[in-house]
Amino acid sequence: MPSLTEKDTPFLALDRARMDRNLARMRAHVEGLGVALRPHLKTVKSVPAARRILGEMTSPATVSTLQEAEAFAAAGCTDLVYAVGIAPAKLPRVAALRATGVDLVVILDSVAQARAVVDASKAAGAPIPALIEIDCDDARAGLAPGDPALVEIGRILHAGAELRGVLTHGGASYRAFTPGAMMAMAAQERASAVRCAEALATAGLPCPVVSIGSTPSAYFAQDFTGVTEVRAGVYTLSDLMMAGLGIGGIDDIALSVVTTVIGHQPRRGWILTDSGFMALSKDHGTAGMPVDQGYGLVADIDGQPFGDLVVRGVSQEHGVLALREGSTATLPDLPVGTLLRIYPNHACATVAMHGSFAVTDGGREIVEDWPIMRGW
Repeated sequence: MPSLTEKDTPFLALDRARMDRNLARMRAHVEGLGVALRPHLKTVKSVPAARRILGEMTSPATVSTLQEAEAFAAAGCTDLVYAVGIAPAKLPRVAALRATGVDLVVILDSVAQARAVVDASKAAGAPIPALIEIDCDDARAGLAPGDPALVEIGRILHAGAELRGVLTHGGASYRAFTPGAMMAMAAQERASAVRCAEALATAGLPCPVVSIGSTPSAYFAQDFTGVTEVRAGVYTLSDLMMAGLGIGGIDDIALSVVTTVIGHQPRRGWILTDSGFMALSKDHGTAGMPVDQGYGLVADIDGQPFGDLVVRGVSQEHGVLALREGSTATLPDLPVGTLLRIYPNHACATVAMHGSFAVTDGGREIVEDWPIMRGW
C-alpha cells in the first residue's frame, strides 16, 4: 500500500486507531448511563466510516442532508433521523425513501411545517414521522420550553401524520469552557427536552422519543433520565474545538490535512503551504476559545505538533503558517517540500472539502481509501 508521503497534497488523512478509541469511549459513556447512542454521520459523510461507527448498518443514525440519508440507506441504514428542519419541498424525497422501508424521521418547529408533513403523508398514503425541535439554549432553532405551539404542532402531527417525539441540540455547550459549565449545559439540555415531552403527555399526546445531543453535552452528561437517545457526531474524529473543550486531547484527533511547504516569507515570519481554505475550510471556531488555534494546528508528517505553529491565514489554495500571536518560540526550519499535517478546528467542515480519506492505522502506510459524499 502507498504511504502518506507518496500522495499529492493536499489530502485528508484519517487515523483509524484514534477513531476507534473515540468511538469506544463515547459509546461506553452513553450506554453506561442507560441510553441509546444515535451517531451523527454528517461528520464522516462516508459509508465505510459509517460501518465502523455503527457496527450494524441497521443501528440508529443521524444525518444532516437528504443526500446523506439516501446514500446511507443504499448501504443498509434503515433507522435515520434527518436532523435539520424540514423544507416542505423536500418531503417527496422523504416519502420516496420511506417507501423503500427506511424509517426516516424529519424534524420541525412550526405549524406550517407540521401541516406540510400532514399533506405529504396524505399524498404518500402513509404517515411521515416527525420530531418537534426544542430550543434548549437560545443557540439555534426550535420551540422554547413552555411555548403553547408545542401542543398545537403535536396535535396536527398526531391527527394527520405521526408525532414521534421531541428533539433538541445543546449547541451552547461549544461555549462552555469548564467541566462545571459543561455539566450544567448538559443538564439544561436534558431538562428542556424532558419538560416538553411531559407537556405533550399531559395533553394526551404520544412522545415515544426524547432525543438530545451534541458531542460536548453528551461527553459531560451525568444523567439521562427521561431521555431515550443521544445524538453526537464530532466525537468520532474529534478536532481542535473538542480538544479545547477538554474532550480528549490533540492525540485523540483522528483527522488531519496533509500539506506541503511551498515557500517562505522570512521578513513576515511566514511559511507557505498548498493547503488553503479549499482544503482546511474557513472555520475559525477556536477564535472564541481559551486557546486560539488559527485555522489549524501544525504538526510534522507523523502527527507531532510544533507547539505554537498554527495556520494564521488562508486564501483559496495557500495556507500561511506562523507562530501563535505572543509566542516566544522560534519558527521551525521547514524547507520547501516538507510534508506536514494540519489538525483542523472543525472536523465536519474540513471533511466536507474533500473527496476521500486516506486511512492509516497510526503510521504512514495508507491501508484503505474511504470515499466521502458531497451534496444535499
